[in-house]
Amino acid sequence: MTAVSGQRSTAASSPVAGHAAEEDLRALFGQSIAVFASLAGPAHVVEAANPAFFATIGEERARTGVAVAELMPELAAQGFIALLDEVYRTGEPYVGRDARVVLGTGPHAREAFFDFTYEPRRDAGGTVTGIRVIGVETTQVKHAQRLMAEHRALVEQIARQAPLAEVLDGMARCIENLAPQEVLVSVLLADPDGRHLRHGAAPSLPDFYNKAIDGIATGEGVGSCGTAAHRREPVIVTDIATDPFWDDFRDLADRAGVAACWSTPILARDGSLLGTFAMYHRTPRIPQDTDLALARIFTGTATLAIERHHIEQAKAAADARARAAHDELARVVRAERELRAEAEQRAAVAAELAARMRAAAAAQAATPRPEQCQLGGAPGCAAPAEIKIADSWGDSAWGCPIHVEEAILNVRSVFIANEELGGLAAYLKR
Repeated sequence: MTAVSGQRSTAASSPVAGHAAEEDLRALFGQSIAVFASLAGPAHVVEAANPAFFATIGEERARTGVAVAELMPELAAQGFIALLDEVYRTGEPYVGRDARVVLGTGPHAREAFFDFTYEPRRDAGGTVTGIRVIGVETTQVKHAQRLMAEHRALVEQIARQAPLAEVLDGMARCIENLAPQEVLVSVLLADPDGRHLRHGAAPSLPDFYNKAIDGIATGEGVGSCGTAAHRREPVIVTDIATDPFWDDFRDLADRAGVAACWSTPILARDGSLLGTFAMYHRTPRIPQDTDLALARIFTGTATLAIERHHIEQAKAAADARARAAHDELARVVRAERELRAEAEQRAAVAAELAARMRAAAAAQAATPRPEQCQLGGAPGCAAPAEIKIADSWGDSAWGCPIHVEEAILNVRSVFIANEELGGLAAYLKR
């Protein structure tokens, strides 16, 4: 399967009238942003090309008189040379839409997308003598579409209250996929006091690195992120090996294989610090416009996610406090009911004991000192009557120690009336 998607044109190309028409095409595309190249012969030798063509393939390869397969060998495996061969052989033009091509090799390779046409060139007799390549790069449009789709997915995650760690991890991976060159993304979250930064997300950085910087202080000269958080402005370090901000972290960065770090503070709408968003690179680099645009877009997305998370945390804390207050109120109400029931029970016991004392006082008119306890109530008490008690109304009764103590605890103004026992004070000290 070839990497090229496209279609055959339904109309055959008419023969080019002559050299003047070819020159007109070259003049037309000379300063155009569209890619134009004129290829000659079955080897597809680059006969002429406009500046946009050479800028696209790389200025170091800007030369003519060389076959496309030699000038751009990476195209063979992607199916583009085979398409040129077919157009040259059949004389039928080919139109490609949003065709993906990887230009260059190794660390300098880049992904690009094109709308293009392979149009046969013919001599006066109608014989195909070469191919004209006309194309428009759609890479930025393609990346913009991907960016919009990825950004929309992240916003939907935030709207449905996905966990913050999940949102930030997805955001980091999204940026790493969208960036034109390799980038490693890190998000650090500010402590409530704004003085330290905690790990938020960094899916491509080594674990030992993430653990080492978890909890770093904010301050001038504390790496890219600590300084950006302190200054409340972006800090671009293009070469960690020589930047003084990284004096304390240089060995750590070297072990992690990172050589540049651009950090942007994540600020709430009220200006308070929420965290930092950093883009790391494995080689010293200065940011391009696309890098800065990605940083701006996704810093705003991180702000939205973190603020939403803080709102949810505050709501959860408020709900927890409300539940705790409700539970405490319920506990107090239960305790109050228990105390009231206990007080009512004590009142009932006191009333019953007072009634027993009145009954005992009446009985003493006939028997001054009974032999058995008079305070046992309806069931009666067979224990000997040992102690005499009285109340402030003059009623008195004899009882056993158990029922006497119950009366003293529950009936107001009851006291020991036995003179031989030394009264209440002696009783309590027994």
